[in-house]
Amino acid sequence: MKEWTFVGRLLVRATSYMSDSWLVRTMADKYFVDTNILIYAHDRSTGIKHERARQLIESLWTSGQGVLSTQVLQELCVNLRRKVARPLAVDEIRLLIHDYMSWEIVVNSAEAVIRALEIEARYKTSFWDALILHAAEQSGAAILYSEDLAAKQSYGAVRVVNPVLG
Repeated sequence: MKEWTFVGRLLVRATSYMSDSWLVRTMADKYFVDTNILIYAHDRSTGIKHERARQLIESLWTSGQGVLSTQVLQELCVNLRRKVARPLAVDEIRLLIHDYMSWEIVVNSAEAVIRALEIEARYKTSFWDALILHAAEQSGAAILYSEDLAAKQSYGAVRVVNPVLG
């Protein structure tokens, strides 16, 4: 199986055995990952949250079941450059985003913005969280891994799981 390892500050794939204990098993074959979980996976200074997020991303990478959106990739770029203990260089982030391009990526459209406004009103979430929920729903993911939304809460067909909780 493929495992992730660090080269400098960059998390990259390598061949090895790893556990998939953090991957919630459902009938669905897609799992949407919110930005905060990716940030934890790439920021070693976050301790146990880093380990748990890293294990999840390894599992999703191995299974090919991870889904992201353009919003998640954009937020990841900004946060890995400005809000982590050891900011990454632009070249490192470019390589990382290139790797994530092998995942399914939901492209947010103008229609997605309209739908997010409806989700925001219905569930009383922030607009940005509603856009994440819409992208997860649009991809067909039954699970949204996030720390921002209420764990175990269902939003339509999408259930939130917080993989960094103890």
